[in-house]
Amino acid sequence: MARVNLVKPIEATGNAKTTLDHIQRAFGVVPAMFQAVANSEVALKSMWGSFGALAGGKLSPVLKEQLAVAIADRNACEYCLAAHTALGQKAGASAQAMSAAQHGKSDDPQTAAALTFALKLVDARGQIGDEDVKALGAAGFDDEALVEIIAHVALNLFTNYINVALAVPVDFPAVQLSRRAA
Repeated sequence: MARVNLVKPIEATGNAKTTLDHIQRAFGVVPAMFQAVANSEVALKSMWGSFGALAGGKLSPVLKEQLAVAIADRNACEYCLAAHTALGQKAGASAQAMSAAQHGKSDDPQTAAALTFALKLVDARGQIGDEDVKALGAAGFDDEALVEIIAHVALNLFTNYINVALAVPVDFPAVQLSRRAA
């Protein structure tokens, strides 16, 4: 059971209602995570705005979802793991590719480099070194992509923390975590 009220779109008012209506149109439903975040209009606006802004970035839709599942697994966020596994497959990734990404792995060297970098960023709480940035560059990521990867990490930390801290019920097909968060 969620630790906060899940704001149903029909019960929402003001800017929260407007944003939830946009989410409804985008997904066909309003996932429970957004209903939990709707308790704060500004948090909902921030989260939805970040998803919208990053959707237009240079990273591929599949890589974005692979980053999300790796981070979700690292943070033991069952909600995000389930949601982004489904979204990754919808974007064209195979079940095997999403499972590998959950473990921070990929057969594609560029994807593997992005996952390694993102997980190091999470584990080190941003305290990375020059060699980490150089390794990402050597894999073909320019400064724009580097910053975008960091933005995806930050957004995924936000969603992971919301879902774990507030015990948001998973409303996507469940995916088994590979490990528990440290």
